[in-house]
Amino acid sequence: MWKLFLLGFVVATLILETEANEYLGFNVTGFDRIEELEYSYSKYSSNFNPLMVGLTLIKEAGAKGAVCLDGTLPGYHLHRGHGSGANSWLIQLEGGGWCDNIRNCVYRKKSRRGSSNYMEKQIQFTGILSNKAQENPDFFNWNRVKLRYCDGGSFSGDSQNTAARLQFRGERIWRAAMDDLKAKGMRNAKQALLSGCSAGGLAVILRCDEFRNLFSRTTKVKCLSDAGLFLDTPDVSGGHTIRNLYNGVVQLQGVRNNLPHLCTNHLNPTSCFFPQNLISQMKTPLFIVNAAYDIWQIQSSIAPPSADPSGYWHECRLNHGRCTPAQIRFLQGFRDQMLRAVSGFSNSRKNGLFINSCFAHCQTERQDTWFADDSPVIHKKAVAIAVGDWYFDRAEVKLIDCPYPCDRSCHNLVFR
Repeated sequence: MWKLFLLGFVVATLILETEANEYLGFNVTGFDRIEELEYSYSKYSSNFNPLMVGLTLIKEAGAKGAVCLDGTLPGYHLHRGHGSGANSWLIQLEGGGWCDNIRNCVYRKKSRRGSSNYMEKQIQFTGILSNKAQENPDFFNWNRVKLRYCDGGSFSGDSQNTAARLQFRGERIWRAAMDDLKAKGMRNAKQALLSGCSAGGLAVILRCDEFRNLFSRTTKVKCLSDAGLFLDTPDVSGGHTIRNLYNGVVQLQGVRNNLPHLCTNHLNPTSCFFPQNLISQMKTPLFIVNAAYDIWQIQSSIAPPSADPSGYWHECRLNHGRCTPAQIRFLQGFRDQMLRAVSGFSNSRKNGLFINSCFAHCQTERQDTWFADDSPVIHKKAVAIAVGDWYFDRAEVKLIDCPYPCDRSCHNLVFR
């Protein structure tokens, strides 16, 4: 009972924070709200005794100019593998939104999203990072790394703003981290998986082929993007909220030169920050995990307060159970766009898909959505099993759920 009370308190607090942030016009806290609610559901819905892993700062990064927004050193959390997994490496890129203008980036550099001074000294390794076979059957004994996200540009920028004392060095952080991990044994990997959630999931798509080139031809290398399929789609007012956001990131942070040239040869840089224009050109096998009704995209891209001044979408944004039939039809249209975006990608045997009809965001890091007794499933297959089957070539995995509301296994995020 006390667990239910605590969960209710957390949800109620998030409602108040959500409404305050919407009133003020902020959406930079959207990822934090979702992350807190995901953590609460995961903690109070399972036996919660996670592995805690300490932060390692990358000492050589400073000399390479590979620094966080505020100039502090970047870092990662590493838990060593053992046994059959001793020479296998899983790199998880942390997510957490973007900053697209000076004001937002200055705000961000005073948080863990922009400075290692504010990062937790220890974090929990759950879901795909868990060290328990019963929680993470295929990757529990691998070397598992979480690379912290402190650049605000999906590990892709290389610029600075001297007046505001901002460093946009995401691409350098990426390279410095890979160099450091190679020196710690990753260069000898027999198997490797690059994964990431949200903005980290986008970074996986942007950096996947580079990651493949870090290893010998005999190393099995694949990539996993969770909740990284951000669509270039109009918002409810007909505006282009997410395109404007991405354009700001690309221009401010000097992302252009670090985008895949196969894309920039025929599309503008902002278009090449959208996964739908990249995934079919990738050479390295990629698995996409995404909720068809991605809750962050609903709240911050499709129906943000800025595109909904009348508040018509307010209740639906917080709780899908309060959406009108017309709003559900609009969201079904968003799902249709997502399926069209992956149609060509899914034709390649090397790629994999798990698109469930849930109102969720990031399902590989949470234990309850990655692998538990009541995890979300498609055709009776949980995310962890689907990813494992694909990575180890046990089966071809192209799982697409039926439309909402048919899936009763979802762990939907509800803010009211």
